[in-house]
Amino acid sequence: MADTSFDLIVVGGGPGGYVAAIRAAQLGMKAAVVEGEHLGGICLNWGCIPTKALLRSAEIYHNIKNAESFGLSVKGVSIDVGKIVDRSRKVAKQLSGGVAHLLKKNKVTVFDGYGKLAGGSAGARKVVVEKDGKAVAELTAKNVILATGARARTLPGLEPDGKLIWTYREAMVPDVMPKSLLVVGSGAIGIEFASFFRTLGAEVTVVEVLDRVLPVEDEEVSAFAHKAFEKQGMKIVTGAAVKALKKGKDSVTATVEAGGKSTEITVDRAIMAVGIVGNVENIGIDGTKVKVDRTHVVVDQWLQTGEPGVYAIGDLVGPPWLAHKASHEGVICVEKIAGVKDVHPLNTLNIPGCTYCHPQVASVGLTEAAAKEKGHKVRVGRFPFMGNGKAIALGDPEGFVKTVFDADTGELLGAHMIGAEVTELIQGYGIAKTLETTEAELMHAVFPHPTLSEMMHESVLDAYDRAIHF
Repeated sequence: MADTSFDLIVVGGGPGGYVAAIRAAQLGMKAAVVEGEHLGGICLNWGCIPTKALLRSAEIYHNIKNAESFGLSVKGVSIDVGKIVDRSRKVAKQLSGGVAHLLKKNKVTVFDGYGKLAGGSAGARKVVVEKDGKAVAELTAKNVILATGARARTLPGLEPDGKLIWTYREAMVPDVMPKSLLVVGSGAIGIEFASFFRTLGAEVTVVEVLDRVLPVEDEEVSAFAHKAFEKQGMKIVTGAAVKALKKGKDSVTATVEAGGKSTEITVDRAIMAVGIVGNVENIGIDGTKVKVDRTHVVVDQWLQTGEPGVYAIGDLVGPPWLAHKASHEGVICVEKIAGVKDVHPLNTLNIPGCTYCHPQVASVGLTEAAAKEKGHKVRVGRFPFMGNGKAIALGDPEGFVKTVFDADTGELLGAHMIGAEVTELIQGYGIAKTLETTEAELMHAVFPHPTLSEMMHESVLDAYDRAIHF
């Protein structure tokens, strides 16, 4: 008979849940994870990782098509969507197995099923594990972390059917390569799929209800991205709403309203990418002091809910809804429970965000507009990819790096990038913000040559009228 009494039970085995359980085990706690589908959660199985595998295939295809500019000749290039998808699924499967190994290595007990709170006091919280509608275990622990994640938001009248109208799940495993595609929503998820399918040849239309694509990014980045996407052949419609989706035999006709006028667009497939909702149903919080605000659980800076002994992390709680944020919350939560000294609450302004479209987009901290709204007098630096030797050598000289500083203190308030490999570069500014770095330290840092990272240095220098190569 498996143990049923633990120091900590984590409900959900995604990037927040499994990391929390491993950290708990490292701190000497007897921990369990309850997961009903895939270890690694949406991120590893149906999100971050498999989409990056798809986008890598698209990137290689793009490079092959442009091989002649590198002095290479390639003939007979074709797309096999089945093999592209198969590679993506194999990558996800490999990493999911890796998570299982890590949990076993750290002596974390894994229960296969869906967990829900079942009452009990803070001294002995109860979690019932169900599989196929039947209770398979009843567990107890002093502390429970809810890490049940989120799912795609659906809009009335625009519900996905999995065949003609897709969510990210169906878009990740297409049975055919659509010749035309409508993407509703231009956040990270929508734009990544738009980029993938456009690169592989689909005619792509993106409809965004707000006035610009990638609306959480700095306005200059959004504007640059908009032009880059249109140059690639995407059709971008902003300030518009999809009012209806009419399904045909093998096509979808969308009614798009913008500026008081309605137009119709007929495409092979449509992807709904209009945000997420937290998985707050059927997790046993009804009748507890756990509060929910707009489908997300309310927590304090230590991830504690209103119910003693019950915590929540990741996509189940507040923004930004990112895997690395969930993992970090898991560590903070567990360390606070364990009484670790010098635990720091999460500063969301130090969390980098990345979009893996072409060109890539990455940012951390405040946009220029947000900094000004908060009352900062700012100094802003910019440096173009065209001024960087490595970018030109890569054959990818489109983009820029932008940095925002407080003019009085020199504090780095934000950094925003668009261009090749910026998702790998942004962590430098993330570290700088965490260390509360000013422009002085960044100016004195030595950046290697020739690298894309030199643009980060030059952007800082430019904010203080000291740029060398621009």
